[in-house]
Amino acid sequence: MRLNLGCGFDKKADWVNVDKMPQSAPDQVVDLEATPWPWADNSVREVEMRHVLEHLGASTDTYLAIIKELWRVCEPGAQVRIVVPHPRHDHYLNDPTHVRPITVQGLEMFSQKRNHEWQKSGKPNTPLGLYLDVDFEIVSFDVLPDEPWRGRLQRGEMQGSELQEAMRMYANVIMETTIVMRAVKADT
Repeated sequence: MRLNLGCGFDKKADWVNVDKMPQSAPDQVVDLEATPWPWADNSVREVEMRHVLEHLGASTDTYLAIIKELWRVCEPGAQVRIVVPHPRHDHYLNDPTHVRPITVQGLEMFSQKRNHEWQKSGKPNTPLGLYLDVDFEIVSFDVLPDEPWRGRLQRGEMQGSELQEAMRMYANVIMETTIVMRAVKADT
């Protein structure tokens, strides 16, 4: 099964399109903040969450329960694709329904491999993968620059390193981030 979670009106063929709002006519109406989710353990091979996760889990307990459910329903090696507005962009800041910034570094906390590396090197990062008994590996991430940054990059007027510097210094440089994770599980 492939889940398009929080699909809204963006339906995907051959996916189970899920949303809390019945007005969007999803295949299944599900409140993702209410756990457990209605899918079996290890039943999902692919998940897409496009502009969804930043709307979920205003309370830490709810957010962590969502991550646990995501891991539970994923089969070993399942791919999870998360697209979110960058937390330092007006698209994130202006929407009153956004409750939590989602970053690559924040999702990396659910990687047990990274948790062990941090422990070994004495870093104080919270080992959420170990605490929650979940394990997601970050496979890739990409950013979508906003204008004028995107045009400057495309025209060769700036290098990627200059874009990274601008990302650290200014707001409204990056519009959205796409993060692809893989569920790390023993085959069952």
